[in-house]
Amino acid sequence: MTKLHSIFGTLMVVIMALPQGAFCEEPVPGIEVSGVFPGLAMVADHYPRTEAGTGGLMPWADRLWVVTYVAHTETSGSGTGLYYIDESMQLQKHPSSVVGTYANRFIHGTRSELLIGPHVIDVEGNVRTIDSLVPHRLAATMQHLTDPENKVYYLAMEGEFFEVDLRTLEVTVLYDLMKELNEPPKSKPHLKSGYTIGSRVVIANNSYSQNDYDEEWSAGRLAEWDGKTWTILEETAFTEVFGRGSRLGMAIGWDKRSVILKVYAKGEWQTFRLPKGSQTFDNTSYTEWMRIREVETERLLMDCHGIFYEVPYHTYPGQLLPIKPIANHLRIVPDFCSWRGMLVLGGNQATPMKWKGQDGNPRAGQPQAGLWFGKTDDLWSFGKPSGWGAVWWDTDVEPNTVSDPFLMTGFDKKTLHLKNESGYKASVEIEVDFLGDGSWSRLKQIDIPANSYVAEVFPDGYSAHWVHVRSRFAFNATAMFIYQ
Repeated sequence: MTKLHSIFGTLMVVIMALPQGAFCEEPVPGIEVSGVFPGLAMVADHYPRTEAGTGGLMPWADRLWVVTYVAHTETSGSGTGLYYIDESMQLQKHPSSVVGTYANRFIHGTRSELLIGPHVIDVEGNVRTIDSLVPHRLAATMQHLTDPENKVYYLAMEGEFFEVDLRTLEVTVLYDLMKELNEPPKSKPHLKSGYTIGSRVVIANNSYSQNDYDEEWSAGRLAEWDGKTWTILEETAFTEVFGRGSRLGMAIGWDKRSVILKVYAKGEWQTFRLPKGSQTFDNTSYTEWMRIREVETERLLMDCHGIFYEVPYHTYPGQLLPIKPIANHLRIVPDFCSWRGMLVLGGNQATPMKWKGQDGNPRAGQPQAGLWFGKTDDLWSFGKPSGWGAVWWDTDVEPNTVSDPFLMTGFDKKTLHLKNESGYKASVEIEVDFLGDGSWSRLKQIDIPANSYVAEVFPDGYSAHWVHVRSRFAFNATAMFIYQ
């Protein structure tokens, strides 16, 4: 048996060393390095040099479809567009490919069509292109509220909100959301996501800059539309909206304090806070397309501010079941999906960008974007979960003010930093939800002298699902959690 194994191993080495196509009709995939196939990189041209990212991934028509994005329609590069990968791991650019900034993907169930970028793809792989949408930076495609069998909505990054008839490909502009949502006149539009949750369309704008950090304005938005009126839910940066029918909705964003998780359940929105895995994402352009996706049947992954999370698919009873951090990372992952038993992560590796007419990154070379292939469980071998986030930051709180719930589970070491900027003693109570069902228990009281700082180090291994801080008196408060 040992000799047979040896012969078989030698034969496999010889087969893998053969030139492409030398042993069988189908081509042999190229080399693979830690889940990356260099031969599947989508490489842009040199003129003009600009960003080249993976905007959308979707299994469809027996292939993995990929659409890319350049930095901006005004500085469009060339050489990227609509691609597909077949079962033999060969990359092809589709003849209908166009260059643009696209990060939308949506399956229209009634018509059995994939909508990705400005393209409409049927189950045979035939592609139609919505010409009127080609120049726009497409961020999301959403189910129609009144005619879902024939129409959809498209959201573009500059705030254009379209209605598209999939029978005729006729495009109607419904709104300029920069006006509808009362955005600051000089803010940078950067709408990123949208989803239809029951009888409402929810959209996200992740505009965020020094002005937002300094609290001179609030340019980001989370907003919903009932078919008649737009309502602003939050005025800070949001990057993703995800839903499950009319029962569950989630949106992720951030402010200078922490990551914000909004959950829609039982007809109302709830607010939770999560740590930031890295502060390098704290800018409009550096956040890009953080997503919530189903990667195994009824299993969700969330990528947000440098941390991957497990996310529940249900709520009982109207409460978000506890989410769990998986791993830290610095990769820009504009989209991810499951394909042929693998987890596929899109990429936006180091690529140049234009800034006010200048080459913004003279130390980056030819624009290109690669994909990562692996198993869902491989994510647990990425970086150990860690992060930080505040529930209050130089905040004037009133007596008995309760902070938003902050995630506590899944991190090894935990410290709470408390600061009292008032000229008198302050006191807070730490309360935990260890069941993850919205029921709270008092852990301890912490007194903070006037104009002082106190640190509370939790015992190693101590954890609850959620924690919040309750003020006993009015004072100027900072409460920040740091997890390692």
